[in-house]
Order: sequence, then structure tokens, then C-alpha cells
Amino acid sequence: MSAILLRSRLVSSLLRNRNRRLFSSDLATNRSNYQSELSSHLSKDQPLKAAQTVVADQPPPPPPPPPPTSQGSNRSRSKAWSFLKYALFGAVTGAAAFTCYVSYAYTLDEIEEKSKALRAAAPLNYKIPDDAPALEKFKRLAYHTALSVPAKATEVYLDTRRMLEEQIKGYTEPYADKLLPDLHPLERHVFTLVLDLQETLLYSHWTREKGWQTIKRPGVDAFLEHLAQYFEIIVYSDYPNVYIDPVLDRLDVKHLIRFRLGKAATKYQNGQHYRDLSKLNRDPAKVIYLSAHARENTLQPENGALIKPFKLELDDTALLDFIPFLEFVARNPPADIRQVLAAYEGHDIPEEFIRRSKDHQRRMQEQRQPGLFRRR
Repeated sequence: MSAILLRSRLVSSLLRNRNRRLFSSDLATNRSNYQSELSSHLSKDQPLKAAQTVVADQPPPPPPPPPPTSQGSNRSRSKAWSFLKYALFGAVTGAAAFTCYVSYAYTLDEIEEKSKALRAAAPLNYKIPDDAPALEKFKRLAYHTALSVPAKATEVYLDTRRMLEEQIKGYTEPYADKLLPDLHPLERHVFTLVLDLQETLLYSHWTREKGWQTIKRPGVDAFLEHLAQYFEIIVYSDYPNVYIDPVLDRLDVKHLIRFRLGKAATKYQNGQHYRDLSKLNRDPAKVIYLSAHARENTLQPENGALIKPFKLELDDTALLDFIPFLEFVARNPPADIRQVLAAYEGHDIPEEFIRRSKDHQRRMQEQRQPGLFRRR
């Protein structure tokens, strides 16, 4: 029994050792075969790897140009459009600036006279023959355009300016060429006394406590009542009639003032409303304009008689002081009142009139005294 066990163990050990040898030999054989195949493969791939190395060392070729797209054409189109816009803007700006300069420097009649030759040279009915060559048609069309377009633009400018000036004239000129009706034939010899309102007959001012107040000048009632016997009295103011009418209704209870002229009857010039005495339909040689600002607010200062401005003085007598001078003019009418007013230029008219009247009386007395002595 023991012998059998021993024999079996011996056989199993022998078989195990054999299998180990066979496995190690096969492994060695396989390893050698794998190494030989790997070396052969490495020898075959070595040129390819070298070529790949050479190619990798060279710089990459430039990329091919992109295919043409619509962006370039759009960009050139936008540039052309922007140039056209700027050119059009410059042309319009230049034309506007030239029009403004011409409108400022020249009157409508001067522009019409200067552009007469240009408008006359423009052909009215210009026809191009159909059988003319294309180049000849283009030349004639360009010539016709070069003449007709400026002439037509000038005519449009003249018509537009004439229309605008007529519209503006309604606001800057008196509402009529004759502000007053004709005098009665029996009153042709009567002088016209034009009175200003503010600081001449009254004074209007505003206070925070009482608001607007209108104070009439001392002596205005006696002044109007006395001189209405000799003059045609008119009030000419730069206030609107909605203010003048209610004020004069309370001031002139006896209706001694014949006519009332307001802002609509003035001429607007250089930012100020001027009294235009030439529109009164009266003889300028028989018009006296009495105002505290007779040199500043009328277009005919030679007809102006200055009076002291009324500033709410309670002891003011300027209107009453003017009565002797105005009554003397009415009783002894001069040929031209403007020459009389020019003789008082630079003087206070009431005081100078009294002084000259006294001198005249003294000279007359001196002339009479020698005659009286000779008679005796």
C-alpha cells in the first residue's frame, strides 16, 4: 500500500516537472519569435517615421484664400452711399448758406435786377432733334440743364421771398397806407397834434401790492379841453388797442381825442415799434408829435416836440406849460412846423418860447418908444 502511494506521488511529480519545462520552453520560444517580428516591423516602419519627422519640421503651407463673398460688395456699396450722403449734405448746406447771405445782403429788387440776365438767357422751349448722335444729345442736355436749373431756382427763390415778405409786412408795417380819413375841406388849415400815451398823458406801472396802476398826468384834462379848439388831436401809441381803448374811455370823457392808433398802426423795425407819421394821411408840415421820447420812437423826428417824462410827480406842470406855445402855433400857423421845431432844438420848448416872447415884446417896446418921443 505504501509502495503504491509512493509510486503515484513519484509519477505526479515527474509529470509536473515536465509540464513546467514544456511551458518555459514554449514561452522562451514565443518571446524570441515576438522579438524577431517586432524588430522586423521596426525596420520596415523606420523610413516612414523619418519621413514623418522631416515633414513635421517644415512650416505649414499658407491657407488657401477664402472664396469671394457678398461682404466686399456690400462694403463698397456702403462707402459709395455714405459719400453720396455727405456730398448731398454739403451741397444743401452750401446752397442754404448762400441763400441766407443773399437774403441778408440784398433786397428783393436788387436780386431781381442782378438775376435778370441769367433768367433771360435760360431757353424756354429747348428741343433736341431725334436724329442727333448720342454724344450731341448729351452735350445739349447738359448745356440746357446748366442754364435752366439756376434760372428756375432763382425764380422759385424770388417768388418765395416775395410771398414771405408780403406775409411779414402784415406784422411789421402799419395796417393801412392811410391810417386816418381825409380831412374835411373846411379843416385843411387845421394842424394835427399827435400825442403819445405812456409818460406823456399818463403813467402805467406795476406793484406787487396793487398790481397794474394807470395814473393820469396833472393838467391833462385842461390840456385836452383847451387845445381841442385849435388842433385835431390824435393819440398814437405802441400799446395794443385792447389797452388803449378802455384807458382813453376813462381819460377822455368828453371825447376830445378824434382818433386812437395802437400797435397795429406802428412800424416794427430793429426790434422796436415806431410811429410812422407819413401814414397819417396829413400834411407833414402841419403835424406836431408831442412825446417824452419823440426822438426815439418815431420815423419822423423832425416833427417831434420833446416833453418832460411823467414819473408820478404830483407837482408836474409840463402839459400846461406847453399850452402857450401850441396855441401860438395854431393862431399864427407857420408854413412848415418842422422849421419852427428845428429852431427849438436842444432847448426846453415852453421855457424857450416864454423867453423869446419876452425878448420880442421888449424889442417891440423899444421900437415904439422913439416914435412916441418924436410925436411929442
